[in-house]
Amino acid sequence: MAEKRVALFVDVQNIYYTTRQAYGSHFDYNAFWAQVTAGRKVTKAIAYAIDRGDPKQQQFQTILRAIGFDVKLKPYIQRSDGTSKGDWDVGITLDVMSWAPQVDVVTLVSGDGDFDLLLQRVQKDFGTDTEVYGVEPLTASSLIHSANHFFPISNDLLLPIKK
Repeated sequence: MAEKRVALFVDVQNIYYTTRQAYGSHFDYNAFWAQVTAGRKVTKAIAYAIDRGDPKQQQFQTILRAIGFDVKLKPYIQRSDGTSKGDWDVGITLDVMSWAPQVDVVTLVSGDGDFDLLLQRVQKDFGTDTEVYGVEPLTASSLIHSANHFFPISNDLLLPIKK
């Protein structure tokens, strides 16, 4: 049996904040990569992040690239009212729709319920299997139920926050 082709899409901001809020930890991208790619051929892997020009973030982005991810950056926008903007929902959606017909599995790492319709569409239109990795208590139930497989992020995919 041939290796399944997989495309990975990581919502970096969502995973950063949910793992930190739920566990006081960071997501272990190396452990995730090892787990999700075992016995599979990675066709595409994209990590979507916000660029604040911070040296620590740039170092982190270099690590993601070394693991095997393409890193897509969007500038951090601070509005005059003090709120900020920086989400990749449309970009992730466009990339998933582009890559889904070319793979056997789409793996989304996010807890954002806005992606539930995307996963349903990928399954319906392309017959592509869908997986979601998310922090269970902070992942939208609609997203969990839309995926063919849900994998809760827990201890084996976490790193302690260095003080």
